[in-house]
Amino acid sequence: MSRGAELWPGRVRTAYVHAFGDVVVEEGFGPVSVDVAAEHWVDALLLARDGLDCSFFDFLTAVDELDEGFRLVCHVAVHHSPGPGGVRHLIVRTLVPRDAAVLPSVAHVYAGARWHERETHEMFGIDFTVDDEVLQLDKLLLPDEFEGHPLRKEFVLASRVVKPWPGAKEPGESEHAPAAGTSRRRMKPPGVPDDWPRRPSTEGAEDAEGAEDAHE
Repeated sequence: MSRGAELWPGRVRTAYVHAFGDVVVEEGFGPVSVDVAAEHWVDALLLARDGLDCSFFDFLTAVDELDEGFRLVCHVAVHHSPGPGGVRHLIVRTLVPRDAAVLPSVAHVYAGARWHERETHEMFGIDFTVDDEVLQLDKLLLPDEFEGHPLRKEFVLASRVVKPWPGAKEPGESEHAPAAGTSRRRMKPPGVPDDWPRRPSTEGAEDAEGAEDAHE
């Protein structure tokens, strides 16, 4: 075995290329990462645990990649890393299509993954299966009556409509106010589509309250 293969990135590359052939292995300033096809998701994490001694499970989550789908991300590490270099980290990733966001569960590989799969299902709407049966996962963080998946990029952040957005000042609210009688359009908060109803104005209520105070 060459010296390069003895180093952690070389070990990872050798193991995954040997097992799956066409995989993408990236190394840089962060942890070594491996991208595998969705059908290799479970086997890729089994290889991490049994072939590379990554017995420590850190987290599993997803990233909304819009038209590309959802990218599942799992971070594991070697619990005891002898020699120089400290802890050896590994990130395993895969991509599932947006219209078929489903993946086999890996809770039998890493027991702690079940909580993370519940959160990922709750926040992104990604399903997980056992023996091709979709798991009925209870909500973990959101109330039972909550509808939708708030970390999908199409999810409307309605709370930003009803709460003033920083920087969206009206004329007269800063030292650089425009001339009297002029106005500018209020900024649309990120996460709110253009056709979403505007936040109801409270100026009338504030004026009425002020007039009542003055009358008293």
